[in-house]
Amino acid sequence: MKYNVGNQLGMGVVGAGAIGINAALKHLSQADVQDKVHLAAVCDLVQGRADAAAAAYGVDKGYTGYEALLADKNVDAVTICTPIGMHFEQGMMALDAGKHIHFNKTMTTTKAEADILIAKAESKGLKIVASPGQMYWAVNQRIRKLLLEGRLGRPVWSICGTGSVGSYHINEPYRHGNDILTNTNPAWYFKKPGGGPQYDVTVYCLHAMTGILGPVRKVSAMSGRVVPSFDFRGEQIANEMDDSTTLMLEFDENLFGVVYAAPVGAVADGFSPYVYGLSGKVEGLVFNGEKLGRPGDHMPHHFGEHGKMGENHVYEDIMQLVDWIAEDGKKPYCNVEHARHVIDIIESGYRAAETGQTQSIATGFDLLGLEEINGMLEQYGG
Repeated sequence: MKYNVGNQLGMGVVGAGAIGINAALKHLSQADVQDKVHLAAVCDLVQGRADAAAAAYGVDKGYTGYEALLADKNVDAVTICTPIGMHFEQGMMALDAGKHIHFNKTMTTTKAEADILIAKAESKGLKIVASPGQMYWAVNQRIRKLLLEGRLGRPVWSICGTGSVGSYHINEPYRHGNDILTNTNPAWYFKKPGGGPQYDVTVYCLHAMTGILGPVRKVSAMSGRVVPSFDFRGEQIANEMDDSTTLMLEFDENLFGVVYAAPVGAVADGFSPYVYGLSGKVEGLVFNGEKLGRPGDHMPHHFGEHGKMGENHVYEDIMQLVDWIAEDGKKPYCNVEHARHVIDIIESGYRAAETGQTQSIATGFDLLGLEEINGMLEQYGG
């Protein structure tokens, strides 16, 4: 394709809330990416927010309506930074308008929606990537490498999860400012269909665990709501979504996993799984006493200020789309097949909790091989 501004990809940022600003606008306005990508437009339904964001980050156009952004001929691709429940409809509209897409997590709320998006993109020759690209983290690559090299022995079980779900979004500092760009309300997080920790936080754990161990074959679950409401700047936000969920996962060869989300407490550190094998274990990013994180580890696009800025993992996924469009090479690790598999697990987990019946998972994705991992670590490992 021919880019509209010089040789740059014209990016449209859909939503000027917390993620749109911190993951897209702040990063894509940096001088070091202007040879590749250009901020062509931003839109937001809140009157005045898009114009304020455009002025603050040097975006060409600010729009109140999404349709107006899609009609902008200088927009080649969009990064969708809106509430998760809106992603499917907005994704379909973007594809109809001929735009490539980066989805913030989670791409959709159902496998059926993911299937439709993937088929439509393929039929129109358009590219989609979906956050979170957890396998761009060097520590996750090293855990996968240990598994492939047999240094863990036969893997037996794994655990990963998050605590403080819900209160995290309430307390994010960039929601407590006094101007239109720093007072964004997180009420969407507590509402159906795309709210709750499974789609917003557990998605990280599932991408990491499955990226390391492989596709899930069956899921059982227990799920419920603990905290009825949250206070945000004096406003009571009713919580509609389950905020305590435990998934029991079955992989191939009797390998089992536990993925949890809860309002309090945490067993595993961060989003990378603990993995226990017959000959070794990975626990807290440590393998048999060896730290897996090293000084100098960075994602492929984390140069200069980007490595220090917030939400830089999302920026990495956006740049994977930018490079994929420009080079038309191999599909990135933050691909739609992996995203669909994780969505399938989440959706099936809710169904398992509701019915009390274990659910089978039929979706899959391509795993990183040892040669790929060694190549990545050679370039981006510390």
